[in-house]
Amino acid sequence: MTLEDIIKESKTFYCLECGKCSSICPVSRYDPAYSPRVMVENALLGLEDELVHNKELFSCLTCYACQLKCPSDVDYPLFIQKMRAVASSSGETGQCAHSGVLHSLIRLMANPAVKQSRLEWLSDGYRTSDQSDVLFFVGCAPYFDQLFDFEAKTLDIAKDSLRILNHLGIEPRLLPNEKCCGHDMLWTGDIETFKRLAEHNAALIREAGVKKIIFSCPECYRTFKEDYPKYVTMDCELQHISESLAAAIEKDGLSFNPVKMKVTYHDSCRLGRHLGIYEPPRQVLRAIPGVEFVEMKQVREESLCCGTSAFTNCDLYSKQIRVERLLEAKGSGAEVLITSCPKCRIHFRCAMVSKGEEKGPDVEIEVSDIVNLVAKALEGKPNE
Repeated sequence: MTLEDIIKESKTFYCLECGKCSSICPVSRYDPAYSPRVMVENALLGLEDELVHNKELFSCLTCYACQLKCPSDVDYPLFIQKMRAVASSSGETGQCAHSGVLHSLIRLMANPAVKQSRLEWLSDGYRTSDQSDVLFFVGCAPYFDQLFDFEAKTLDIAKDSLRILNHLGIEPRLLPNEKCCGHDMLWTGDIETFKRLAEHNAALIREAGVKKIIFSCPECYRTFKEDYPKYVTMDCELQHISESLAAAIEKDGLSFNPVKMKVTYHDSCRLGRHLGIYEPPRQVLRAIPGVEFVEMKQVREESLCCGTSAFTNCDLYSKQIRVERLLEAKGSGAEVLITSCPKCRIHFRCAMVSKGEEKGPDVEIEVSDIVNLVAKALEGKPNE
């Protein structure tokens, strides 16, 4: 794809150079070297070589904050995604977090010869069925648990999601050889690896006769809903688990045990600005007796990103964004910050165990996924 093609597809040529993208960008607030407006200006000037070899290309969080505010409807995140693909083909990459092990793992999964033992965590306490046409997509949670040595493990989110689905009368199918959805590969420019993962997962799902897929990860959900249709054929209903819960509350009501807790809710970029899902998680929180739900100042479309996208360019600036959000959550008076994205929880918890000047003195707050709270509140929670 040429620079001219990218400009046309992302509607970059409509840019008015008003600077709203840079003024709202969370990265630009902390990193003076980064400016979406300058990136677009360089593209319009035809400075492709300068763009391709600019490491700031990988600083964008693709959080969609600028895209929603752009008066010309320029799709800057799409521009970034396509430019990263060009940069990647030229050997340019961002600075991979965690020594790049997560990206290496995803590329290993894209190898068709690689077999996995990804369901060893599954115990008799959960009800699943190989005949079910409802799939729970586990994603990379089993691998995150092995890689992170701080309080940022995510397998408990998958386990509590299964408990919830069982409570709703759903015995979902789990695929023992599903692979990473490919989100991080797509957004870092490795299109070939993304395509291999998408083709593998789509083939498995078609073979299994799956009609509905439920996700606990908004990145997987967004990838299946918005990106897979461009590369693979798959005809399934897709749903985030917060939507499943909200639908059950509306239809039959759910019997919750009281949980006395003051919480606030963080809108993840993928579930919120990318997919427009704001109300279902809030509906769930309001339905739990004893839960006092308070909002932060920046919510819904205005929500601040957790600071890192695709485990790339996690630096001082991204940590400052994270700390800002944590301080905002603490300032709301909440005891617990509720997330609906495993990576958001990882990043927030990571910020609180990081040592350095970026850590504010009053940044400590409990961070929990919405499914952890719901599983705690639901009656009949099975034991492991």
